[in-house]
Amino acid sequence: MTNESSGLQEYVSHRRAEGGGEGITRVLHAVRTHLQMDVAFISQFRGRKRIFQHVDAGGHTPIRAGDSAPLEQGYCKRVVDGRLPELILDAALLPATACLPETQAIPIGSHLSVPIRLRDGRVYGTFCCFSFLPDHSLTERDLQTMRAFADLVADQIDQDLEVQRERETRIQRLDDVMALGQPTMVFQPIYDLTTRRMTGVEALSRFDAKPTRSPDLWFRDAATVGLGIDLERRAVSSALKALQHIPTDTYVAVNASPDVIEAGVLHSLLRDVDARRLVLEITEHVSVADYGRLSEELAPLRALGVKIAIDDAGAGYASMRHILSVEPDFIKLDMSLTRALDKDRKRRALASALIAFAHEIRANIVAEGVETAGELHTLCELGVRTVQGYFLSRPKLLQDLPKSLTLPPVAAGI
Repeated sequence: MTNESSGLQEYVSHRRAEGGGEGITRVLHAVRTHLQMDVAFISQFRGRKRIFQHVDAGGHTPIRAGDSAPLEQGYCKRVVDGRLPELILDAALLPATACLPETQAIPIGSHLSVPIRLRDGRVYGTFCCFSFLPDHSLTERDLQTMRAFADLVADQIDQDLEVQRERETRIQRLDDVMALGQPTMVFQPIYDLTTRRMTGVEALSRFDAKPTRSPDLWFRDAATVGLGIDLERRAVSSALKALQHIPTDTYVAVNASPDVIEAGVLHSLLRDVDARRLVLEITEHVSVADYGRLSEELAPLRALGVKIAIDDAGAGYASMRHILSVEPDFIKLDMSLTRALDKDRKRRALASALIAFAHEIRANIVAEGVETAGELHTLCELGVRTVQGYFLSRPKLLQDLPKSLTLPPVAAGI
């Protein structure tokens, strides 16, 4: 069977962009139907077995994706070793295949098979097509088509293997970090400008491990490999230990993603603590797929006395939806709004609107990221009474928190 492969190559290049197993299965289907064969498959050589990773068939097929067979059984290994030709028009007429049990049992009439070689030179397995009946119209050009598509499949497999290696590296890196007891926690004081005292602390995760990376990247990696909830749970557990060491009239605020809240893992952490001293900060950067479910999971926590805060308000895409759906006790102004608030009328106007809205729904406003006296003065003028930031105190280890709970001297004029 002669053919022009350019159209198929375009088709497969497009489908490869879909990535992974689905793209490879579409390649098999395109080649099988173009060559008018009955079955096409990708086999992987793994130890002493060959695994049929992908199978496409026009009807009944003796093999299915996930099946395995001894490596020495059948045609695949013999083709790679050179004991069988890659193109077989009639398996019954070739002595080397006529004697094989599979030729009669399947049966195999015509057969094309080419090795799949990865970028590093290793043979991954084979790309095969066969028909139940002989086909004397097959030619070397059909075999060239198979080789071209085997290269495309090999490229996709290389990409998939690279993704898998990266995933395994991330998992190992995170396992090592958690085995070291990380993340460790630092705490940034939150001050009430009315009482002029520290009203709470925000617990922030820190990672002392290589590679040196910001906490958000560690948590992002954990989420992508399925360890996000475990890592967050560890962070919350570590943060809650601070309740034993800070005054009983102050609270601890901890960051919590919608995923960890919806997983229901926080309830067990609150058994031995005063939940009324805990504030869960739900970041505004993370999308919520189902606010109804989130509210259901928050309800028993609220019943225990846990307060809810919307973190980073004004920094992302869904502030208002977050606030309206979650009905928080606290709204935290993101530092992108408080930064240079005293010099930027647009920031001041937006912050003023959020502050007025918070007062209307009886939520407490907390301004974070306060770094200058001017910002603090302007926030005070806008009616903000709870603040945190480097101007007042940097995050500190628990034992290094200020001994005095009063507002630091830098804010004396407020």
